[in-house]
Amino acid sequence: MFEPLITHIQKFVALNTEEQALLTAYLKYEELSKKKYLLSEGDICNAQYFVVEGCIRMYFIKENGVEQIVQFGIDNWWISDYTSFTLHNPSQFYLQTVQRSKVITLTQAKQDELLDKLPKLERYFRRIYQRAYAAAQTRLIFFTDLSGEEKYHHFASRFPDFVQRIPQYMLASYLGFTPEFLSKVRAKHH
Repeated sequence: MFEPLITHIQKFVALNTEEQALLTAYLKYEELSKKKYLLSEGDICNAQYFVVEGCIRMYFIKENGVEQIVQFGIDNWWISDYTSFTLHNPSQFYLQTVQRSKVITLTQAKQDELLDKLPKLERYFRRIYQRAYAAAQTRLIFFTDLSGEEKYHHFASRFPDFVQRIPQYMLASYLGFTPEFLSKVRAKHH
């Protein structure tokens, strides 16, 4: 059950059998039902989650009461509220499964202990955080520079399977559209 994560880590750092066994002792594997909350607004985020299979959305509630999705965690991707995780501030976000998901949890306390014992994992996590930060920066350009229609096409061409997998209203929320606008854009191109 930890195989997908070990495979992912091995792309960045080599782990022998002993190190793999040590690593898995710090992890928790869970199969979660659809719509399960891993984090709610106001809670301190004390873990990060590796999605083995499925999808987790990260969203906040805007002033007008509308959900704004800021990120999806899909297969082989880590997701967490890193602001709350790092600074121990109450979170402004919700983390919730979009579909049945298989998730590996690493709590902050366990991660600190694990990195003491397996310092080479620092390199793995550094690479993961760099990629997450790069994705966040790309998203800024994407959101400030592209028209609504361009956003949809850019996203749909990069993640075609994903666009099929998630409910349309969630895709609309992520792209900053109303579901009606998304329907119009899609209808035009089908």
